[in-house]
Amino acid sequence: MAPVKTIAVIIAMKAEAAPLVEHLGLKKAEPSPFPGPIPAEVFSGAVGDATVHVCCNGEAKGFGVDSVGTVPAALTAYQICEHLKPDLLINAGTAGGFKAMGGAIGDVYLATAFKNHDRRIPIPGFDAYGVGHADAAPCPALRLATGFKPGVVSTGNSLDAPDVDVESLKKNEASVKEMEAAGIAHVCAMFDVPLLAVKAITDIVDGDKPTQDEFLENLGAAAKALQGAVPKVIEFVAGKELGAL
Repeated sequence: MAPVKTIAVIIAMKAEAAPLVEHLGLKKAEPSPFPGPIPAEVFSGAVGDATVHVCCNGEAKGFGVDSVGTVPAALTAYQICEHLKPDLLINAGTAGGFKAMGGAIGDVYLATAFKNHDRRIPIPGFDAYGVGHADAAPCPALRLATGFKPGVVSTGNSLDAPDVDVESLKKNEASVKEMEAAGIAHVCAMFDVPLLAVKAITDIVDGDKPTQDEFLENLGAAAKALQGAVPKVIEFVAGKELGAL
C-alpha cells in the first residue's frame, strides 16, 4: 500500500479555513486547478513530506455568502478527486454536538461513519439509500494519538433541527450534526478515495440556546480549534501507509 503523499482538506466556509491556511503557510493556487465556473478556492503547499491542498467551496453566485450544504461540498469534492488526485481527503469544519452523546462546545470529533438525516424516501430500497451509510477510513492509531472523540457524523442541508430531523438524528446515533460530510463521502466512494472528517463543536443541538446564535458566538473559537487539530492529523498521516493509520 502506497504512502499518503497528497492530502486534500475540504472546508466549506472561508472563515473556518483561514486560520488553518495561515498556520500551514499555504498559498492560493492561481489560476484555479479546477476548470469551469466552480467558485471553489484552493490553497496549496508542502507540509513535511506531503503536498497539502486546503479547498473552500467559494462564494455562492448572486448571494455574496459562502456556498454551504451538500451540493457545493460534493461539487468541490468531485473536482478535488478528479484534478488533485489525493491519497486521502479530510473534511474539516464546525458542527453541532449533542449533550445526550457527551458532546460539549469546543470538542473535536474524528468521524467513524457518515449518514444523512434529512433524506427521507419511504420507498423500499430507497429508504436505506436516503439515510445512506459510509464508513470513515479506519484510523485506530490516529484516534489514539490525537484523543479526538469518535462518533457518527450526520449530514443535512439545514442549520436548524426540526422535530423530524431530531428523530432521524437519534436513529442515526449521531454525535455530530453538520451540512457537508455525507455529500463528500458519496463522491469519495465513487473515486475510491479514503475519507476522514475532523469536526469542532460550535453549538449543542439538544441544548437551550438558538443554534444560529450559539454557532456565530463560537465560530471563531472552533476555527482556532481546527487550526490546532487538522495539522495534528496531517502530520500523523503524511508519509504513512493507509493501513498504518
